[in-house]
Amino acid sequence: MLLEPTSDQEFFRENTAKFLSDQVPPGEIRRLRDDPDGFDADYWRRGAELGWTSLLVDEAHGGGSLSGQGLIDLTLVAYEFGRHAAPGPLLSTNVVASALSRAGGEEHGTVLDAVLAGTSTASWCFQERLAGLTAGALEIRVEGDELVLSGEKRPVEHAAQAAHLLVTGRSGDGATQVLVPAGTPGLTIRPMHTVDLARRFSIVRLDAVRVPLDAVVGTPGQAAEQVEHQVQTALVILCAETVGTMQRAFDMTVEWAFDRYSFGRPLASYQELKHRFADMKSWLEAGHAVADAAALAVESRAPEANELVSVAKAFVGQYGGELIQDCVQIHGGIGVTFDHDLHLFLRRATLDRALMGTPAEHRQRIAADLAPQEDR
Repeated sequence: MLLEPTSDQEFFRENTAKFLSDQVPPGEIRRLRDDPDGFDADYWRRGAELGWTSLLVDEAHGGGSLSGQGLIDLTLVAYEFGRHAAPGPLLSTNVVASALSRAGGEEHGTVLDAVLAGTSTASWCFQERLAGLTAGALEIRVEGDELVLSGEKRPVEHAAQAAHLLVTGRSGDGATQVLVPAGTPGLTIRPMHTVDLARRFSIVRLDAVRVPLDAVVGTPGQAAEQVEHQVQTALVILCAETVGTMQRAFDMTVEWAFDRYSFGRPLASYQELKHRFADMKSWLEAGHAVADAAALAVESRAPEANELVSVAKAFVGQYGGELIQDCVQIHGGIGVTFDHDLHLFLRRATLDRALMGTPAEHRQRIAADLAPQEDR
């Protein structure tokens, strides 16, 4: 999280933290384990009123940021989502809202208005099995005055709860994005299992789904740059959320180590644990720094943004899990029980590690970008 947030940013973060503490305490997160939606519609609408869905949207379209750097402001929300293992489609809804705003036009204005108000959600259908961070193989072709979409996307965040799906695919040699209403004939959504108690994911199958030509978001065949920016945005949100989980787990464990006594001494006084805490603190501070650097690079459209988001995802993906696993071990037996809160953050960090590329995949991405041109 930012070392020196503005007063407005700090107020925004504190309001989000208080709202999440009140609305989705750990007991509520456990209850959501058996909820098919994973979040309450009124909870999401009230979060939208706080500004969760509007930070990446242009003021002309009803959005606006606190600092003039909407993605930086959004990382504060994502950080608190991590600290509370909070439910809701924060990533997918913001990516779709940003795409609709950047595309402009009046075709999708009603959809964007509903997303901003929190009265409906939208999800991004991007990833495919074995496709990495590309538009994948989903086919989009033109037939008369319609677009026909065929293919499969997985995993898609909260697809079953979304009113609209932003589908990224290929038309000819270029990437195209299409807004598809839920319930369109040929569209099927099958739930997937996940370790997270509140997040829901699905497999979205499109079998010759037909939508009008004006369902295109942006320019057909020329969405590659926008898709790349959406990928970078998603990675920034995931990294900020993971750092939030790391911070919460670390704080819980430090408190436990000072309160818990063994042989008449607090656990925190033992040298071995001091060394472990020193390692964890270095991972945590580096996680904050690299996540913030990636967010700033993407916000400013810096040429090194692609590399930095992969550096951040690789680092927090690896060390986030290691840090929280250490926290579990330091807690001892209670740390592996369902009634203790620690597993909520381990689950969230584990999920975020797998989404949008694993640490190993991002290290390969960095290596490919750094390789000499003749070796590519």
